[in-house]
Amino acid sequence: MKITQISCHYDLTVPQGTREKAERALNVFDRNCPVSQTLKGSVEFAHSWTITEEE
Repeated sequence: MKITQISCHYDLTVPQGTREKAERALNVFDRNCPVSQTLKGSVEFAHSWTITEEE
């Protein structure tokens, strides 16, 4: 058995007006994640998220 893909889902609640900043951070998450960088080329990462802004 070999791990070939890891799926991550994030449920975030962010302050009002910061949704775009959160999305930008999530879109480059792999670049700064030590685990992702270590497994790069061996394991595919699939990221998804749900972002809710505080009211």
